[in-house]
Amino acid sequence: MAGTQEKSKVLAQNKKASHDYHIEETFECGIVLKGTEIKSIRAGRAQLKDSFARVDPNGELFWINGHISPYEQGNRFNHDPERSRKLLLHKKEINKLIGASKEQGYALVPLKIYIKNGFAKLLIALAKGKKNYDKREALKKKDAKREIDRAFRERQKG
Repeated sequence: MAGTQEKSKVLAQNKKASHDYHIEETFECGIVLKGTEIKSIRAGRAQLKDSFARVDPNGELFWINGHISPYEQGNRFNHDPERSRKLLLHKKEINKLIGASKEQGYALVPLKIYIKNGFAKLLIALAKGKKNYDKREALKKKDAKREIDRAFRERQKG
């Protein structure tokens, strides 16, 4: 039964998303890719910085501003690195996203790209933007936790 286990490998991650947004819910989407794009993703040459997802009027979900670098050995078959890519999601989930993303302050933010069972997947989040004071508060908590951990480690050594 070794074939039934799911294998996944994270290739790109949006670390700034958790700093800028309150993540409400996540969705795993397939990505419609062209020829050499999957080879670039497998090589870890994808970026999620400044990218987002949007539902178009036809009820399809697209990943916009995602950067996948051209494949080195791709010659004329290479793709446009910044093109919009269609995301694959169940209709029921897309309808849920349509309703939620129309509310004020919500966005569809990509969190990470990974390979799962041989297919490239994009984890998107329904997220609400943080205010500046929320960001400062999160940084203070993070610093306090780091200080506590450091003091605890020093205490155990001595």
